[in-house]
Amino acid sequence: MHKNRLEAFTDGVLAIVITIMVLEIKVPHGETLDVLLPLWPKFISYALSFLYVGIYWNNHHHTMQAVKSVNGGILWSNLHLLFWLSLLPFSTGWMGENHFATMPTVLYGVNLLLCALAYYLWTRSLVWHHGPDSALAEAFGRDLKGKMSLGLYALGIGLSLWNSSAGFAVFTGVALMWLVPDRRMHKALAQG
Repeated sequence: MHKNRLEAFTDGVLAIVITIMVLEIKVPHGETLDVLLPLWPKFISYALSFLYVGIYWNNHHHTMQAVKSVNGGILWSNLHLLFWLSLLPFSTGWMGENHFATMPTVLYGVNLLLCALAYYLWTRSLVWHHGPDSALAEAFGRDLKGKMSLGLYALGIGLSLWNSSAGFAVFTGVALMWLVPDRRMHKALAQG
């Protein structure tokens, strides 16, 4: 099967996810800057989630450059990823609305962990479909960064039970880790 529909559908869903997240930040009544101050938790949680959705979109886009075709398993694993990403507006909104309280931050971390696990499974389905000698297999390799992210999300969830700020700091750190460009896909595409 061609990959174009999968790419277009994913782009559309992620655009909707971002739109829903920003709509959770209600415009305050008043015309002075002090009316914006109560919105800072919502804005911080939105900014981090926007960054996460951007990272997933960017990595998805780069990965799709090496994808030659897709099959039913890849379509379902992509839907699995989109399911967890589509819940980010809820977990983001709950966390921001409740000023990073323990359980909302824990749920946010669980959401991030499930997104990362779904992305990992999606990449494995791509490698399985394209074969062990494909550019995708070479690019993902052992996927140390992806596996490390899963562990860090679990750590952040545990820390959130003790101190939600510490858990949130871990979640922020993982996002910053992914901001560093991953050259593996570019290198594999250049060699392929």
